[in-house]
Amino acid sequence: MLQDTYGRTFRYLRLSITDVCNFSCDYCLPDGYQRCHTEKFLTLDEINCLAQSFADLGVEKIRITGGEPSLRKDLPQIIAACKRTPGIKTVALTTNGYKLSEQLPIWIANGLDNVNISIDSFDPRGFNLITGHDKLQVILDGIENALSTGFTNIKINTVLMRDHSAGQLQQYFDYIKHRPVSLRFIELMQTGDNQDFYQQQHVSGQHIKNQLFANGWQQVIQDKAAGPAQVFAHPDHLGTIGLIMPYAKDFCSTCNRLRVSSVGKLHLCLFAEQGLSLKHYLKDNDKDGLKRYIVNQLSDKEATHYLTEGFTGSTKHLSMLGG
Repeated sequence: MLQDTYGRTFRYLRLSITDVCNFSCDYCLPDGYQRCHTEKFLTLDEINCLAQSFADLGVEKIRITGGEPSLRKDLPQIIAACKRTPGIKTVALTTNGYKLSEQLPIWIANGLDNVNISIDSFDPRGFNLITGHDKLQVILDGIENALSTGFTNIKINTVLMRDHSAGQLQQYFDYIKHRPVSLRFIELMQTGDNQDFYQQQHVSGQHIKNQLFANGWQQVIQDKAAGPAQVFAHPDHLGTIGLIMPYAKDFCSTCNRLRVSSVGKLHLCLFAEQGLSLKHYLKDNDKDGLKRYIVNQLSDKEATHYLTEGFTGSTKHLSMLGG
């Protein structure tokens, strides 16, 4: 079992398989993707080695992230490799959803359990402004297609922004009233490249939490391998609401996840100072050496991310590690 010096247990791995993204979201890649390294992305064999090693150490859930992971043609094989790993109970994917209608049946057939889709505005014009693409209806159609087939393990990720989602809350509540979808509001986080945008657009999730309690929503107990969201349910809504508030007091005390970047670096925190290369273990398929290294490095995991002090570590933009 993976534990740090603060008694936190890690059952959840966020695995980035590419830092490339075809969207140009304001808060992440406003100028589009520009490769800033020459390192090769993880191969399927290296991902197999990673999945097996982390599973041996007690990890039960792998979330595949990017960039945009569906840009990799071998995504179905990556999903299958993670799913067939003994000990891995859940394989999830975070995507911008532009290939959802076309690819979701293939992903499910290869073992995908859950999918998170990023929708930062339910207004087509606002969505286009944020992402640089007029794809909102295509993505919503993909969700409807999935629901019509009985696949309901769907979450929608929405970054709270003052000029967009923060003023559209009723639209989001209406959307999940008759759909069994979990909607996650995520506070905008400061990174190395978005400081001015963060200052202009950051909104706390606490006012949404207060509104939920005032309107009869009840907090739901989460599974031990779940993500960082506080989840709320209401008897009149099929869907649920989640809040991810990284600036809230004690947010890091329940941390249960580690991250590996698309070039094979272990990140003990999304906002850690640097990634720790695992490549030499992965190239040699040295699972025992890899497991020893991971366990040893956990002693250096900090108690908190220090975001409230303006520290963003080496994270220039969220596409680097998939959030």
